[in-house]
Amino acid sequence: MGYKPRGLVFEQFNVGDVFVCQARTVTETDTVNFAGVSGDYNPLHTDQEFGKTTPFEGRIAHGVLGLAIATGQANQLGIFEGTTIALMMQTVKYTGAVRFGDTIHLELKVAEKKETSKADRGIVIFDTFVLNQSGKSVIEGQWTCMMKRG
Repeated sequence: MGYKPRGLVFEQFNVGDVFVCQARTVTETDTVNFAGVSGDYNPLHTDQEFGKTTPFEGRIAHGVLGLAIATGQANQLGIFEGTTIALMMQTVKYTGAVRFGDTIHLELKVAEKKETSKADRGIVIFDTFVLNQSGKSVIEGQWTCMMKRG
């Protein structure tokens, strides 16, 4: 028996549907590793003494690290597994800092669905919210995904 995708197809998404991802705690190690992979050694992320001089009063995680974690959380849901054709666009607004020890999770809300000229696919637009352990937004945006049809 071959692989059977467990992701949802275009028709299974309904405007207003909300998907809540499992939370994850962001660590100093995550930030150090991300700095190494990305090459972003901005002292805001890597120098505690510099960080103390900023409005954050210490180092914070890279904003893009929070976005990368959110992308992983979305994939762990399983709703995109084997049924996503393309992530076409992401818009991102950083609304707060992610500190070491913060626990963040992604919430996806189906905002819009669009037909395409091809019968085997459709476009689903999600409003996205990354929230910390206090329910405070740290990242907001939209993801536009091309999804297979059933």
